[in-house]
Amino acid sequence: MNRYFPILGFLLTGLFFVGQATSTQAQKASKPYVIIGYVTDKGWTKEQIEANKLTHINYAFAVPAQNGELAPLNARDSVNLAALTSLKAVNKDLKILISIGGWGGCKYFSDVALTDAARRKFTNSTVALLRKHKLDGIDIDWEYPAQIGANNIYRPEDKQTYTLLLKALREGLDEQGKRDGRTGKNHYLLTTATGVDTAFVNHTELGKAQKYLDYVNIMTYDIYHGNDKTTGHHSNLYQSAKGNQSRNSSADGVEGHIRAGVPASKIVLGIPFYGRGWANVTDKDNGLYQPSTGEHSFISYDKLAAEYINKNGYTRYWDADAKAPYLWNPQKRSFISYADAESFTPKIEYVKAKGLAGVMFWEYLYDLEQKKLLNKLSEGLSAPSNAKKGK
Repeated sequence: MNRYFPILGFLLTGLFFVGQATSTQAQKASKPYVIIGYVTDKGWTKEQIEANKLTHINYAFAVPAQNGELAPLNARDSVNLAALTSLKAVNKDLKILISIGGWGGCKYFSDVALTDAARRKFTNSTVALLRKHKLDGIDIDWEYPAQIGANNIYRPEDKQTYTLLLKALREGLDEQGKRDGRTGKNHYLLTTATGVDTAFVNHTELGKAQKYLDYVNIMTYDIYHGNDKTTGHHSNLYQSAKGNQSRNSSADGVEGHIRAGVPASKIVLGIPFYGRGWANVTDKDNGLYQPSTGEHSFISYDKLAAEYINKNGYTRYWDADAKAPYLWNPQKRSFISYADAESFTPKIEYVKAKGLAGVMFWEYLYDLEQKKLLNKLSEGLSAPSNAKKGK
């Protein structure tokens, strides 16, 4: 045998594996990012939902009932779910999930998660609702395991039973999926919404829980919120150079989840379609990280664009460190933290650089007129990345 043949074979084999690796990387790079939109019970029509710009819709909310089952949905919810599932005629790959819980809807989560029997009962009623409305999955928004929320029952053992509840739901969905022919890539989905703060990580077992989940949607917003008497960014990507930075930024929240054992590929970055405002703010540093003695406000992006952003005495400022905009009105001493299309650019690049699954937003109703925010997410996530991997 010619002595060059083994060398040639080696080179060809090497080229094959290099080509295979390049192909794998290309497939991974071309994998679409998820865009999960939360839709609530009123204020929209089916025609206003741009189904082709979404991969998932989480309909909010169903709630656990005192009897240990999922509380029945009302007539409006049933009509809305039928409208949303009909959007598959526009986007055949669109997934519709029912989100369970939410702020004010988590009173009995601790109870339904407490024992094997309670978890089975809740799982059975949840799967029955999913089948009745021909849904694609379940989203659990428990605010919060082992912590106080809005009039919720909570126990120290929630830390473990949160995991066990997700396990029970995963098993129930998989069993039903086998009966319905929903297996493999078309299996019934199970996702959860999580807190951006360190406390949520400390009061859960995310490394164990993630095994049962398709996506972990981090609520990387409301970092500063309506209970705060000091202003601050409510959805900054990174820490600001100003103020008391004892709270997590969005990136801090992601890193905390990864350290807790959640794969980056399952993490979904939360984005707000609304702003949070403070009144009677100390007139210093354009109101950023200043005391406030007035009322708090919650403002949709549509209203911000129409009445506030560089209008009616409000000036838009940009925190280059935090990658976040804010508004300040010195005459009214009014400060507003919000997110806009410009602030989405570094967030989208962060999602790509970290290898995250994509983004979710709260909520669709707040960008119905402008449509700037959803457009930015759709265009940005489908464009080539300019970010370096792992940054």
